[in-house]
Amino acid sequence: MITSKSFASELRDGVATITLDREKRLNSLTFEVYQELAEAFEQLDRHDDVRAVVITGRGKGFCSGGDQDDIIKHLLGQDTPALLAFTRATGRLIAAMRRCRRPIVAAVNGVAVGAGAVIACASDLRIAAANARFGFIFPGVGLSGADMGVTYLLPRIVGLGHASELLFFGDLIDAQRALAIGLVNRVVEDGAAAQAMAQDWALRLSKGPAFAHAMTKQMLESEHTMALGDAIEAEAQAQALCMQHPDFAEAHAAWKEKRAARFRGAPE
Repeated sequence: MITSKSFASELRDGVATITLDREKRLNSLTFEVYQELAEAFEQLDRHDDVRAVVITGRGKGFCSGGDQDDIIKHLLGQDTPALLAFTRATGRLIAAMRRCRRPIVAAVNGVAVGAGAVIACASDLRIAAANARFGFIFPGVGLSGADMGVTYLLPRIVGLGHASELLFFGDLIDAQRALAIGLVNRVVEDGAAAQAMAQDWALRLSKGPAFAHAMTKQMLESEHTMALGDAIEAEAQAQALCMQHPDFAEAHAAWKEKRAARFRGAPE
């Protein structure tokens, strides 16, 4: 589906699955991986046959963040323009994930720290294996907790207090703690369970109304900075557009005929 040296991808039943594939390095990110992932999410948003996305990691880790050898050591001693070019490139990935109007489900099968934790946050839904660990470890390497948009995303997921704790201290938390504060939607058994549930959820989404799902993601993203009155008006306009889409009429016909709805473009 997407050619890459750093991750595997496949498309089945409307679900695009991206699997980070640097298992021996706990799927750490390199300059090349950042670029290829950003390009992948930008491409996915242009394919009508992609209706939902799963992102996961090969082996025991989801993503351990920036690679110490392939990235960190090369940043030391760089001037400000070079460093800014890098930080903007990493942010491009998160922006691409949030701009992608397909629902993204993260199957967090192990450690998710640094940029890996931010990638999980940029997903719409997060399913964690019982052995998963999360950490926004930037303070431990002398960096601000604000990286790649996480100070925008994380408070919206877990609230300002929990986000402040995670970003100031940089501590690792386990899957149960992540569930308790709302960082993940579900915790499942170790092994392939997280991937299996993520695929199940993505398949359910792929069979649903793609136009309406895209509108939902757009509204979740854009209403964050709106006053309530503006948000209500934006939703009124969005819903009016959805009511003009053939899926709205199909859902009504399916209800009348007592059958499952067949939304436009959904896999059989």
